[in-house]
Amino acid sequence: MRKGKYGGSRHGLEIHQLSPKDSQWNLGRSQLVEQAVCRQEGRLSAHGALVVETGRHTGRSANDKFTVKNAASESTVDWGKVNIPMTQQAFDRLHADFLDHLNAKKLYVQDLWGGADDEYRLPVRVVTETAWHSLFARTMLIVPQQDEYADFLPDYTILHSPSFKADVARHETRSETVVAVDLQKKLVLIGGTAYAGEIKKSVFSILNFLLPEQGVMPMHSSANIGEDGKVAIFFGLSGTGKTTLSADPARQLIGDDEHGWSDNGVFNFEGGCYAKMIRLSQEAEPEIFATTRKFGTIIENVVMDDDKRTLDFDDNSLAENTRGAYPVDFIPNHCEANRGGAPSTIIMLTADAFGILPPIARLTPDQAMYHFLSGYTAKVAGTEIGVKEPQATFSACFGAPFMPRHPSVYGDLLRQRIAKGGVSCWLVNTGWTGGVYGVGERMPIKVTRALLNAALDGSLDKVDMRKDKHFGFMVPVHVPGVPDEILDPRSTWSDGADYDEKAAQLVHLFTENFQQFEGHVDKDVLGAAPKSA
Repeated sequence: MRKGKYGGSRHGLEIHQLSPKDSQWNLGRSQLVEQAVCRQEGRLSAHGALVVETGRHTGRSANDKFTVKNAASESTVDWGKVNIPMTQQAFDRLHADFLDHLNAKKLYVQDLWGGADDEYRLPVRVVTETAWHSLFARTMLIVPQQDEYADFLPDYTILHSPSFKADVARHETRSETVVAVDLQKKLVLIGGTAYAGEIKKSVFSILNFLLPEQGVMPMHSSANIGEDGKVAIFFGLSGTGKTTLSADPARQLIGDDEHGWSDNGVFNFEGGCYAKMIRLSQEAEPEIFATTRKFGTIIENVVMDDDKRTLDFDDNSLAENTRGAYPVDFIPNHCEANRGGAPSTIIMLTADAFGILPPIARLTPDQAMYHFLSGYTAKVAGTEIGVKEPQATFSACFGAPFMPRHPSVYGDLLRQRIAKGGVSCWLVNTGWTGGVYGVGERMPIKVTRALLNAALDGSLDKVDMRKDKHFGFMVPVHVPGVPDEILDPRSTWSDGADYDEKAAQLVHLFTENFQQFEGHVDKDVLGAAPKSA
């Protein structure tokens, strides 16, 4: 029986070989929160947010993600550690078992768009066994207009079942957890994990596969618009500040994580934000903090007092990767169109735990492509078991786990887009200064915001610059309102020789990592590589 405010499309679950006893279609926010609470999937906080726990999976299961190797993918997917192949036979067995499992469940169905640009948006159907995951999908993707439901026909379908357990031998998986994508059948199967981020990242990965063939640059980035109408995009890996820095009270937020850049401009893939909540404070991030006090926000793995129903954002006993999912319009100065023009500024964010990189540096187009393909940041002690000192992490395109094609495909698109628009590019270090993690201090957010504002309003175009002897990019010497010494990382170290030694190590890591791209870029990009002083 199909139920729901808008009913469902005339293309029902039978097209997916599903025939559950009960399916609820396109329920709204209030209905889904009510069902999630009644089904004991989550609890309401004192301010009305839905608080849930995801169990042992509090982040993505990167090693459990597979792509079927078939005619649609064999020659187009960049196979390797990121894109792990699965046989068609194994996927078909997995699919059959998924159907049997889900047909015994009550199912929640959401028909949604991936992408705010009508020319490139992807119709996606998300079928889940839990109300709160259905709410998550509805929050994070774009809800159709009511008159669009009747003839909605999904191009891709996601079947999501946290209670399903894969059989390692039968399904050829690594564990009981599985995320399997068949680009030919246009189907995603997510089982054995309740971490909601797998749903949104699956849509992101599909768009990253499809859009380059249409000349659209998919980006793991946030984006916002200034009062002058100029758009800025912020590339960055998790923890580098994409969400925090793009939620600027002086600029309109387009989105915090996933965007496309077409001839029409920049458009958000999503309709919501998925912010880290760990150590969130009202003082440092007032716009994001305010979303935690709104009905409809989903709070993942944040500890809540059982009596007072208050949230403790400093408690990481459930997870370090605590999250909050909320509609983008919960940010007061959001962009209602969910899109903007071509960007005039590109910011590449890195959290350098070695304390080597300056807080901001200007990049040439060749340097921008070099750093985009490198995708550098650093893990710090305590974030993962066995990490006892800073470790360099390179994730091509600042989002390698979600990029099915070879990184050079996305790099070439970026270079073409930069050349067309005369875009200014900057590398911003939100990591450490004055020494490595454990010795130095985290870059003050006030400094980062001041430098970003100067880059965005053109002030940095007028200041004196010096050439960094290791990385070759240009670094401001003096910026009003910013201490001069913080602009020169070496001067913040107690021992300059120690800085030079650590800088040489970091240069070597960059060089070693970039060897994989040497046959895919021209000599100008290779010439933009850092050099040992």
